[in-house]
Amino acid sequence: MSLLVWEPCHALAGSECRGIHVRVLDIRNSKGTVACALFEAPAGFPAEFLKTARNIMVIKIRESQARCDFLDIPPGKYAVAVIHDENRNGKLDTNLFGVPKEGYGFSNDAKGVIGAPTFSAASFSYDGKDLDLTISLHY
Repeated sequence: MSLLVWEPCHALAGSECRGIHVRVLDIRNSKGTVACALFEAPAGFPAEFLKTARNIMVIKIRESQARCDFLDIPPGKYAVAVIHDENRNGKLDTNLFGVPKEGYGFSNDAKGVIGAPTFSAASFSYDGKDLDLTISLHY
């Protein structure tokens, strides 16, 4: 697993940017950061992202949007989980009943019946070239 904090790929003028590019929309404010986690297996998806994600990116919010670029990723099956970490504590805060108090979203706009979606519902195939995903956050 690698934890990255950096400027997105589009800020790197003239660079090769093959990878999985995640555009995060519907961020309710500019407080905190957006954390994007790329998973390659169901283990730990999505709750244990700090322990089990292949890559994690923490990105600044600009104009209610963020972009996470996962570069040099081999072809395979993946899923993305995103949280708006408004208080920068490294986790998705919930109320007493486990309902999220911060924004969250998943690839394929996957939703769980009760709780988070499964890896299978959020997973997609990646061919090793360029893949653009859009994830809208839910609050």
